[in-house]
Amino acid sequence: MRGAASLLAVLAALAAAGCGLGPGAQREGGGATLRVTRDFGRELLSSATVGKVREDQTVLRLLRSRNKVKTRYGGGFVQSIDGLSGQGQSGFADWFYYVNGLEADKGAAQYELTPGDIVQWDYRNWRETMDVRATVGAFPEPFLHGLEGRRFPTRVECEDAVSRACKTVKRNLDEAGVPATGAALGAPGTQEVARVVVATWQRARELPTVRALEDEAGESGVFARFRDGGRKLELLDERGEVADTAGADTGLVAARRPSDTEILWVVTGGDQRGLDAAVRVFEADTLRDAFAVAATPDGPRDLPLESTR
Repeated sequence: MRGAASLLAVLAALAAAGCGLGPGAQREGGGATLRVTRDFGRELLSSATVGKVREDQTVLRLLRSRNKVKTRYGGGFVQSIDGLSGQGQSGFADWFYYVNGLEADKGAAQYELTPGDIVQWDYRNWRETMDVRATVGAFPEPFLHGLEGRRFPTRVECEDAVSRACKTVKRNLDEAGVPATGAALGAPGTQEVARVVVATWQRARELPTVRALEDEAGESGVFARFRDGGRKLELLDERGEVADTAGADTGLVAARRPSDTEILWVVTGGDQRGLDAAVRVFEADTLRDAFAVAATPDGPRDLPLESTR
C-alpha cells in the first residue's frame, strides 16, 4: 500500500533525528507560535507563544516545552501529544507538523526554528494522502517569513490586474507586512517565488500546477475538486469522497507546493461571484489552522469536510 510505504519512509527519516544539547543564545527578532490541532485543523487543542527563539530551538523542543509528548524511534517520531496517540498503519491517523504552512522535509528534532515561525502539529487521517505539502492556516505565512529563515519573493498573478479582487488580495498582503509584486496570469519564472493566483476557475486552470485541483485529493493535496469547467466544486471528506457539492458561486482558497522550490496559493471561484467570495476569506482569522477553505454563500467551510461514515 502506498500510504503504508510512505509512512515507513517517513519513520526511517525521522529516526535519525537528534534532540540537541542545552539551551543556546537568543536569536534576534521575534518569537514563535505553536498550535496543536486535530482533524485537518478543525479543532484547536492547545496554543502557545514564546517571546524569543534560541539558536538551537527545534520544533520538537518547542513542543516538549508546552505539551506532554511521547516519542518513538530514538526520539525522532512523535507518537502522542497530551495523550492523543497515533495509530500508525492500522488506524491511518498520526501527527504531522507544518512550519509557516509548509510541511517540513526533516524530523521535528532536526528542524531549527527561526524568529516569527508558526508551527502547527495536526493529528489527522492519512488514508487518502500523506502528502499535504502546504496549507493556508498560517496566513500571512509563508509569505512573511518563508521557510527556515528564507523568504520567497511574493508575486500576485491576476486575471484582471485592476479588478477589485486583485486589489483586495494585494492590500491584504500589504497590511500583513508582505511586499508583493504584480504579474500577468502564468508569468514565467515560477521557482523561488511564492505565487498567489487570483482568477476565476476557467482562467486559473490554464496553469498546469493549478489545474491539479481537478484531480483526486491524493494527487493535488487539496480536498476539493472543480468539475464541469468550474460550474461545480466538489467538497471532499478526509477519505477523499464527495461530501457536498457547491455551485459556481463558491470560492476556494488553497495552497500547494508543487516542488521544493515552488509555493503556490490559489484564490479562485467558478464565476466572478465565487472569486469574490474567495477573496473575502483571504485573511488570517478565517484561514487560521485550516488546510483549505471553501467560501460558500452560507459562509466559509474548512476542508476537508467531516466524514459522515
